[in-house]
Amino acid sequence: MFYYIEGTVAALDKNFAAIDAGGVAFAVNTTVNTLTRLRTGERARLYTYLNVAENALDLYGFYDLSEKRAFELLLGVSGVGPKAALSVLSVCTPESLALAIVTENEKMLTAAPGVGKRVAQRMILELRDKMAKDMPAGGTGGGQTPAAAVPAGVPGKKLADITGALTVLGYAPQEITAALHGLDIESMTVEDAIRAVLKKSLK
Repeated sequence: MFYYIEGTVAALDKNFAAIDAGGVAFAVNTTVNTLTRLRTGERARLYTYLNVAENALDLYGFYDLSEKRAFELLLGVSGVGPKAALSVLSVCTPESLALAIVTENEKMLTAAPGVGKRVAQRMILELRDKMAKDMPAGGTGGGQTPAAAVPAGVPGKKLADITGALTVLGYAPQEITAALHGLDIESMTVEDAIRAVLKKSLK
C-alpha cells in the first residue's frame, strides 16, 4: 500500500522513529541498523511495510530496500512475525542474514533477542528450501552460470556461498550473473561481495 515515507525525523525511540510527513508524525517501527542512520531534525526516507492484523495496523520502515526485502523474506517463514524479523535485522545486516542461512549459522540468528534455537532452525530450513526451489537442477540456468561472470581463481565454495546467499535474498539466476559481472570477487569476502551486489542493484 505504501512504498515509502519521507519527512523530518521528529523523534527516535528504542524501536521506532517518528517521521513528520506533512504535519502528521507517523510512528514507524524499525531496526537498530536503521535507527543508527537517522538523526532527529533531519529529513529521511524509509521504505515501508504495512502490517494489517486483526487488532493492529502497524507501519514498518527501513533505510534501504535491501533491509525491507530481508524483512519480508523473514515474514515468509512460518511462525515468524514482525517483532522477530525486526529483532533479527537489528543484529544482522541483510548480507550477514543471507550468509547465516547459507552456512547454517544458528548462533548468529539466536543472537537476536526473542529468537530461540528452534526458530533459528526453522528460518534456516525454510529459507534454504526456498533457495533450492529457486535454483534450477544442475546449475543456475539462463544459459550462463555465475561462474562465467567471475575470475577463474574464485574458489567454488566461495562462489556457491555468494550465489546461495543472493538466491535467499530473492535474486533470480540471471540477475545473479548480471550482478556479479565486473566485480572483483576474488579479492572480496563473501559478505562484502553480497553487499556490493545489493548496492549495485539499488542504484
